[in-house]
Amino acid sequence: MTHQVAVVVTGAVAADLPELARVAAITFPLACPPSVTPENVQAFIDENLTEARFADYLDDPDRQVLVARHDERIIGYALLIRGVLDDDGVQRAVTARPAVEISKIYVLPDNHGSGAAAALMAEALERAGKSDAKCVWLGVNQHNQRAQRFYAKHGFTISGTKTFRLGTRIENDYVMVRPV
Repeated sequence: MTHQVAVVVTGAVAADLPELARVAAITFPLACPPSVTPENVQAFIDENLTEARFADYLDDPDRQVLVARHDERIIGYALLIRGVLDDDGVQRAVTARPAVEISKIYVLPDNHGSGAAAALMAEALERAGKSDAKCVWLGVNQHNQRAQRFYAKHGFTISGTKTFRLGTRIENDYVMVRPV
């Protein structure tokens, strides 16, 4: 899909969990480099993107789960986390504090180009702005140039690197930051 659709972005609620986990399982592999094995992708999904994990995220006061809907169907989501990882690379790259991480922002493939990702980003930035955050940061795989272009379009710049464990592999990410 390459045309704009009406997208509504709200905070996720418990009733969204089954559909949210389904969307997460479909979209996460799209951001993985081709070298990642299906087993490592599935291990990450099983550990981090299940209904139970999303329920934990909803109960965590330092996390916000946003969902993008079109015609009442979830077509994408974002996960915001208050703070900065205890990772040397992230600590060096994210110097403005307090900070909010956009940990995940994914849209179903048939909705790429629909405006859903931009709507999720706008809501994420608005929510960060209403908090006490001085900046928003994220990690993006160094091979995911499409995502890097999207983030740059929204004011993010590369300010460092970090590693990301994906199953048995260590992936290399850029840390991108933008002021709020």
